[in-house]
Amino acid sequence: MPDPFKLSQRVLDIRPSGIRKFFELGLSMPDPIDLSIGQAHFDVEEEVKAAAIDAIKQGRNRYTVTQGIPALREALMARYAGRFGDVSDWDVMVTSGVSGGLMLSFLALLNPGDEILIPDPYFVMYRHLATMVGAKAVTYDIYPDFRVDAAKVKAKITERTRLIVVNSPSNPTGVAMSEAEARALARLADESGIALISDEIYEDFMYGTPHVSPRQFTSNCIVLSGASKSMGMPGWRIGWMFAPKSLSERMYTLQQFSFVCAPAPLQWAAVKGLAHDFSAHRAEYEAKRNLVYDGLRERYRCVKPEGAFYMFPYLPEGADTARFMDACIKQQLLVVPGSACSDRDTNFRLSFAATNEKLKRAVDILNQVATGL
Repeated sequence: MPDPFKLSQRVLDIRPSGIRKFFELGLSMPDPIDLSIGQAHFDVEEEVKAAAIDAIKQGRNRYTVTQGIPALREALMARYAGRFGDVSDWDVMVTSGVSGGLMLSFLALLNPGDEILIPDPYFVMYRHLATMVGAKAVTYDIYPDFRVDAAKVKAKITERTRLIVVNSPSNPTGVAMSEAEARALARLADESGIALISDEIYEDFMYGTPHVSPRQFTSNCIVLSGASKSMGMPGWRIGWMFAPKSLSERMYTLQQFSFVCAPAPLQWAAVKGLAHDFSAHRAEYEAKRNLVYDGLRERYRCVKPEGAFYMFPYLPEGADTARFMDACIKQQLLVVPGSACSDRDTNFRLSFAATNEKLKRAVDILNQVATGL
């Protein structure tokens, strides 16, 4: 008898997230040092919570227009006009997190059989979203220093290439593009006619240098960002997409028949969050970055993060990934194997979005593991 619930090839081609696996493992531990998950350790600001509660009490609980409430979109358009100049032919669409924006972009711009270029290492969702829409993710190498070289990207372009994804500051490496690198990518996009998708969700987490977007140098670039990280609200699912009107207006229809709209009262809260001064959190996270980097660099080969809240150290020389991970787990330390977000198995990802006390314990454990392997 045929199986009435036979799985689609789409589902069979997607493997479970290696990152979520460690997050779930942490829930079963009594006192884990969980550096596996990508969310800020601070909570939503009180005035932002109050704005959400106030919106709920005022009855702002119904559907919004698909593209998002005008107050939030207008505030975001003003932000992008200040950065990029004339944006009269552009539009902001509020999405269900950056993940929702990625999904809509891929659905709108990729046909089955198309290729999309993603960095290696990469945010895990890029590869699997491509699979879900029938496209093929092709990696461009950013090892060993995790910098984007436009020449390497160009070398991977074929007649099937439709999109190039960039992520700065990067998950999982914390490396951020320089102006020269962003300009080179912008030139490549203009010369090739291939659009960039710039994932800028960690734009507020920059340490010492300003954030640079390739959209500053080309209009051939969609920008994705959101409130999840800098406002401490990953569970609220508020993201946004900055794209040409001609494109975003077609994406409204895609969102109508998928996510419908981002959560209504939480959009009103995000308006309040946009006005919040992030500088104190930025300074706090720069100190955390320094604590971990300075604590590990003698025993681990590390590229110092310039942004975000991740580090992607190389495994100790000669170390076996399975033994390394087992040694960490035995001491209640959760990090992510590099193979979860790379075609290689030479590194591991840690998030320093944790208390300083836990970060110090993690540094001690990792140094003990390095000497014991």
